[in-house]
Amino acid sequence: MTTEPRKIRWGVLGFARIARENVIPAILRSSNSEFYALASREESKLAEARTRFPGVKTFSDYTELLRDPAVDAVYLPLPNSLHSEWTLRAAELGRHVLCEKPLALNAVQGGRMIAACAAHRVLLMEAFMYRYTDRTRQVLAVLRSGALGEIKFIASTFRFLLANPASIKLRPELGGGALYDVGCYPVNFTGLVADEILRAQSGRPEDSLPESVSAQWVKTAGIDAQFSALLKYPGGLIASLNGGFNAQKRVFSEIVGTRGLLEIPDTFLDNAGALILTTGEARREIPVAASDRYRLEVEDFADAILRGRAPQLGLAESRRNLEVMDRIFAAS
Repeated sequence: MTTEPRKIRWGVLGFARIARENVIPAILRSSNSEFYALASREESKLAEARTRFPGVKTFSDYTELLRDPAVDAVYLPLPNSLHSEWTLRAAELGRHVLCEKPLALNAVQGGRMIAACAAHRVLLMEAFMYRYTDRTRQVLAVLRSGALGEIKFIASTFRFLLANPASIKLRPELGGGALYDVGCYPVNFTGLVADEILRAQSGRPEDSLPESVSAQWVKTAGIDAQFSALLKYPGGLIASLNGGFNAQKRVFSEIVGTRGLLEIPDTFLDNAGALILTTGEARREIPVAASDRYRLEVEDFADAILRGRAPQLGLAESRRNLEVMDRIFAAS
């Protein structure tokens, strides 16, 4: 008689669009997880969830879901201002947490969340799903090949035109603003590249921090609608980070070294496409395959729980992201 492999039972706190359109379907597609429960304070959303995902157990109170002994892990897509509170409560009740980005509103909050999860022996990971794409894998492969030479400059942009005036992204009390919503991606990507540079130089997987930070902002109604930041790292690397809600969609990055240039269209997306590598006068495309980034993210986190290992995205990196964002805010 064969025993079915154990699967992680997920609870989801809040029926946000990213949950219902992306992460819950990814849990259903995954090989090692099941969508067990949902909590929402809006009965209409619970009714919609029961229709869209038959058999799901529903709760009108987040704490009741966390107290259900069948729940192994929770996905937390609540507004940014609630990430810290509900991660702490989940940890206290022994639930592993996959928390939407940004992990917290600042490094102090993030440190408390990390410490609480460690104290209660539960895993915590920030949900940067782009890290699970073939595009990101190809970028790392080029960096590790040495084809670019010594990296001197990184530019990374994520912006779009926000047309919904009622969006929570525009509400400062809920942690709205461009840096928290889209700007955290260029922050993370720049850190990823800087870490690879440091590993190549020293052979040690250390997190890198800029030595200086400057920023410019366009602010409206208490939130940043647009920002640009310049980060200078030890050794002379400079990074330009840009994000906003007030202009045509642009998702693009480039990495420039002494021997080559790598262009990365759609940096944070999971569609098929190509990177463009220029070395001297030679220019070639590196094909990128479409990726099921949310499923891969869910499966990695669930496998980390089942095997007692760390997930792909480490908390030292998440802490560093928050420290850099704090410095960008402080530079305004």
